[in-house]
Amino acid sequence: MLSRRLILSAICALGVLGLAAAGGDARAASAEELERKADATLETLKASAPVTQKMIDDAAGVLIFPSIVKGGFIIGASGGEGVLRARGKTLGYYQSAAASIGLQAGISAYGYVMFLMDDKALDFVRKTDGWEVGVGPDVTVADKGFADRLSSSSVKEGIYVFFVDQKGLFAGASIEGSKISPIAE
Repeated sequence: MLSRRLILSAICALGVLGLAAAGGDARAASAEELERKADATLETLKASAPVTQKMIDDAAGVLIFPSIVKGGFIIGASGGEGVLRARGKTLGYYQSAAASIGLQAGISAYGYVMFLMDDKALDFVRKTDGWEVGVGPDVTVADKGFADRLSSSSVKEGIYVFFVDQKGLFAGASIEGSKISPIAE
């Protein structure tokens, strides 16, 4: 039998994700609003990691999630919406969602940008009706130290992820276990 604490935790986690889906920061009011937030996220990223300007220019595609809301107590959930672009043109809109269980408590918000460095990675994202990060193309998370050592000439294939604007009470941002799916237009 589930304990009351576990049941309350599940309700809280689902409530946080429900608020995000119903109109919180992670849910854009419109495509135009999502595009504006994606532009701002890229500007913030370029200011903090200058190598990303060259990566934007060289990437086959860029998947931008301006705001992911994550919350929970023992049971957690996260979610947000993003824009897939190639050569500056929007190809579609995507959602990122994840659930987790374990020792965790808090709420946070962050954004992330996935650089799809080759056509194989871009084709995988476009042709897959939802995929879990870690299944498919290689995904490399670029922390601050990695980003400082990264050279645009050494990045030619796979997917590179950069986090942006981490705020809140969770210890860190994560995309592990996230499912990324196209949003039906």
